[in-house]
Amino acid sequence: MRASRLIPGPRLLLVLLVLLPPVGVYAAAESALTFSLTFSGYGIAALAVFIIAYVLVISEEFLHLRKSKPVIVAAGIIWILVGLAFYQHGDVHTAADALRRDLREFAELMLFLLAAMTYINTMEERQVFNALRSWLVRRGFSLRGVYWITGLLAFLISPIADNLTTALLMAAVVMAVASENRAFITLASINIVVAANAGGAFSPFGDITTLMVWQKGVVRFEEFFDLFIPSLVNWLVPAMLMYLAVPAGLPHQNNETVHIKKGGLVVIGLFLFTITLTVTLHNTLHLPPVLGMMTGLGLLKFFGYYLKQHELNHRPPPDSVAGPNLTDLTAQDTVSKRPFDIFEQLARAEWDTLMFFYGVVMCVGGLGALGYLIHASEIMYTNLGPTTTNVLVGMMSSIVDNIPIMFAVLSMNPDMSHGQWLLVTLTAGVGGSLLSIGSAAGVALMGQTRGMYTFFGHLRWSWAVGLGYALSIWTHFLINSDLI
Repeated sequence: MRASRLIPGPRLLLVLLVLLPPVGVYAAAESALTFSLTFSGYGIAALAVFIIAYVLVISEEFLHLRKSKPVIVAAGIIWILVGLAFYQHGDVHTAADALRRDLREFAELMLFLLAAMTYINTMEERQVFNALRSWLVRRGFSLRGVYWITGLLAFLISPIADNLTTALLMAAVVMAVASENRAFITLASINIVVAANAGGAFSPFGDITTLMVWQKGVVRFEEFFDLFIPSLVNWLVPAMLMYLAVPAGLPHQNNETVHIKKGGLVVIGLFLFTITLTVTLHNTLHLPPVLGMMTGLGLLKFFGYYLKQHELNHRPPPDSVAGPNLTDLTAQDTVSKRPFDIFEQLARAEWDTLMFFYGVVMCVGGLGALGYLIHASEIMYTNLGPTTTNVLVGMMSSIVDNIPIMFAVLSMNPDMSHGQWLLVTLTAGVGGSLLSIGSAAGVALMGQTRGMYTFFGHLRWSWAVGLGYALSIWTHFLINSDLI
């Protein structure tokens, strides 16, 4: 399937320019910096463009249109509308300054994520994750044992390796031990998704939303661990309820052994050092976290150079690999025999996610420049109150991606207690577990399990996940009451 044809960006912009009445009809400028454009023709058009783009994002699974494409185009159109709106008020600087501020914020987050993704890709190339999967499969645990072990590891690994990578790794274990047991695959997959999202909620490295909160300076690194017990409750409650339905028995035996490639353990050590360096520089010198991550990426590149030289110097002669006729080598063999190249791991970063992140940051920033975030903050945090709003943020993230929601909340910067900031960090992180489409981990596992873990299979247990969601919030208010 292909996406339906859309009006090209320039033509759409031309139509909007013809139809839009002057901004002054809708809003009077109080000053060059404080006038609101929310109900102007430009503001309404920008909001409409964002809604259309996000409908396409939500429809990614059906249209097979990468989610980054519509939001990047929408970001360009929205900021052109912002520039035109301010220009009509005689202000030619504010829009540009606001755009540069959002670009700087995105650049810091993107480079941080790029460094982290390169580390994860390198560990994957060095067979670190495959070796862990192989070890787990060979231990001979029962199905119920595999259920608990994969859930626990998903909860413990996701704070470091991010929830998507962790979920994919644990799902590979589940599929390896019981690929034909649909009931077990469904329950184990739900357990993994919930555990990975919950584990990612109490660490800046576990999810993009927690990373945004940390980089914004709203929550310090060590303060994220105040969410450990609520996150644990969020996973354990549905895990125990679903455990009652997990089938008994032993999985298929698999004696496959995978060894970590040379340098794999060093890469793990470098990654842990990079995290430590990043946290230390941010907490002591108040330098942006991106500096520590990029420094660590530089160290990884140096080590990558060593690995490449080592593999070049220890390559077997061609005759010992493919015999006298080199044409016997398949394309896959040729790739596997290439020496390590750190830039290949850099290129394997999730560029669609990074570009989607760019589009979201720019779109939300543009709507903020038009005054929408101020109005949204007043409606949500003033009228509804922070607790109700923050709980709803988590529920919304089960349908709409949590990245734009959290970026919007951070851009609103509502006046609320530290405990409420922790609450919205928790709910935005774990709310996506309510539905299988609510998080990248859930969407990825629906594809990896070849249709055994489905939207409706997850939906049948949403009541248990929802109970865990509610009890995790209650636990947060109970143990962190002094912060509320």
